Amino acid sequence: MSTTTDTDADASQDWKNWHEQRAQTVSAPYGPLALTGTHWLDDAVEGRIPDVPGQWSEDGDEIVLTASAADGLSLDGAPFTGETRLTADTGPTASSRLAQGERRLVVLRREGLWAVRVWDPQSETRGAFAGIEATPYDEKWVLPGLFRPYGESRTVQVPNADGRDRGLGLGGELAFTLDGDEHTLQVSVEEDGSLWAVFADTTSGRSSFRFRFLRPSAPAADGTVQVDFNRSLLPPCAFAAHFICPFPPPGNTLPVDVAAGERSVRTR
Repeated sequence: MSTTTDTDADASQDWKNWHEQRAQTVSAPYGPLALTGTHWLDDAVEGRIPDVPGQWSEDGDEIVLTASAADGLSLDGAPFTGETRLTADTGPTASSRLAQGERRLVVLRREGLWAVRVWDPQSETRGAFAGIEATPYDEKWVLPGLFRPYGESRTVQVPNADGRDRGLGLGGELAFTLDGDEHTLQVSVEEDGSLWAVFADTTSGRSSFRFRFLRPSAPAADGTVQVDFNRSLLPPCAFAAHFICPFPPPGNTLPVDVAAGERSVRTR
């Protein structure tokens, strides 16, 4: 067996391990499938949020929550009544400060607006999950790429899955060649230097979800980076309708079939 074949077999097994881990992650008790609501405070009537206990109000850089014993809330693991001030949760959902039984209530802030997210391990979507449809690994979709940073970060307004437009920060473009033609994707740069692209292609809405994510590692000093479409990801909103995923920015719809990576969610 050749060295190249050994390498390909290792890459294929790595992909299988990644695929299995993805299914475990999204189906965890407080994974994406457990999200049952994202409630914006500016939509609340007199501080009341449907299906969320307590009374909520905004006070500058904090949220004020008032609750009674009948609301059945706990804060930091202890029964909570009275008034408390909260800021945005940044840690794991499972360890969020506020809970109602198994449900977790997570305070969220986006572009200056406050929301409360509800995570429930007993959600219908989690119970109906049967796996992630994905195309088996194919080395064809592992491509050399080049990251070309912009001189400064740009923000474009794009529609989000909840119907609102929000800003998407972009730090450069990712270039790669597929079947002899060069293509580019506008990408965001994460805090650790890795890249994030929101993209669509000619399979989107047909044999795959309407758009997907791609997360290449941090580029080398010369801008080179591996582009592996085998690890194209379904966005969180493919698993639960209450996420606010951004749609692809202008120019990020590839005019080719990207028949690789995650395609759709299987249900029972």
